[in-house]
Amino acid sequence: MIKPELLMPAGNVEKLKYAIKYGADAVYLGVVDFSLRAMRKGELITLDNLKEAIDTAHEMGAKAYLTLNIFAFNNDIKLLEAAMEKITQTSPDALIISDVGIMRLAQKYMPKTDIHVSTQANILNYEAVRFWQDMGATRAILARELPIKDVAVIKQKVPDMELECFIHGAQCVSFSGRCLLSDYMTNGERKANSGNCSQPCRWSYKLVEETRPGQYQEIVQDEKGTHILSTKDLCLVKHLKDMIDAGIDSFKVEGRTKSLYYVSAVAKAYREAIDTVMQNPNADMQPYFEELLKVGNRGYTTGFYLGEGYPKDGYSYDISKGLAGADFLCEICEKDEDWYRIKIKNKFYKNEDIEIISPSEKFITQVIEIKTLKGEELELANTNDDLWVKFAKAPIEYQYAMARTIGIKGGVNETQKCACGD
Repeated sequence: MIKPELLMPAGNVEKLKYAIKYGADAVYLGVVDFSLRAMRKGELITLDNLKEAIDTAHEMGAKAYLTLNIFAFNNDIKLLEAAMEKITQTSPDALIISDVGIMRLAQKYMPKTDIHVSTQANILNYEAVRFWQDMGATRAILARELPIKDVAVIKQKVPDMELECFIHGAQCVSFSGRCLLSDYMTNGERKANSGNCSQPCRWSYKLVEETRPGQYQEIVQDEKGTHILSTKDLCLVKHLKDMIDAGIDSFKVEGRTKSLYYVSAVAKAYREAIDTVMQNPNADMQPYFEELLKVGNRGYTTGFYLGEGYPKDGYSYDISKGLAGADFLCEICEKDEDWYRIKIKNKFYKNEDIEIISPSEKFITQVIEIKTLKGEELELANTNDDLWVKFAKAPIEYQYAMARTIGIKGGVNETQKCACGD
């Protein structure tokens, strides 16, 4: 088996670093105006610091792919052409593109840079892959609607083209992300294909009959709720061997708007799972699935990948926001002898047992002391506080360590269950 690349999202510079430290072989990142995700938090990646971000990835031993995958209008082309000199200087390993006009610009200004065709291009068959290969692309990011068996056929027919597939993360109810619902519901202010989707597929809807204005009725499907468009999140950790056997070159995780904890924990779970499968193809993947339950999710599904159409239980009827099986407690930032400076995300108490994860570790320990930056002793570490703590056992790789609650809240509940073909 050929070991696939683990490709993680880098929504900002900090997440880029954590994704790589926690196991990513490559990251994908975008800038405002030309990417399908609009970032709002952290040290945002812009044209001014794009080179620094890509250089950082390279220095850490990873590749960096730049997303230029909007559907471009004339004005977008003008803006992009004006920015191409700066983009050329950043030296990304590849450009992720869906628009053929942008592809022409890329080939004009960056002829030696690899081009990866975005999933937004809806690539579903080997002839489409051949077409993009003839156009000069080096990788096809396949549509999420493809079953694994079809991916295997594509690889057999076009063996010299790299194939990338999504393995984890939020899904869109539309076909490969091509959606106008957000544009319509926000009067054109939140355009999904310009990086600013308002996610109306996650909204709760009610029904009104036109002759009875103001009389709202819930839209109920199987008595499970009103989120009739909200899909569960993709999780293919139990099917890594099948995907490797199909010849997939890159495993992609969705989530440039997800939290630092999400990116780190998901990268760690898939890094360890991929390495395990490479050593033992028949290894039990359940422990890694349980790790993925500890991050935010709307319940998990295998999507279209098993080849039986989209599963009937693949929609998250009762929730729209992802719920995590473990609470992200703190990020560890600094060390002073036995004390660790932390940024609190969710409150915890002195003497509480917690779980620490780092790129190389995962263990349960106890919080034995808490104090303010001025040295005042505390019994409680409150959300958003900046404090010093002592642990009964401390992480070795503390610069990238974080803490969470122990176990999975409520076990594996009905919402989180995955139809994984077991």
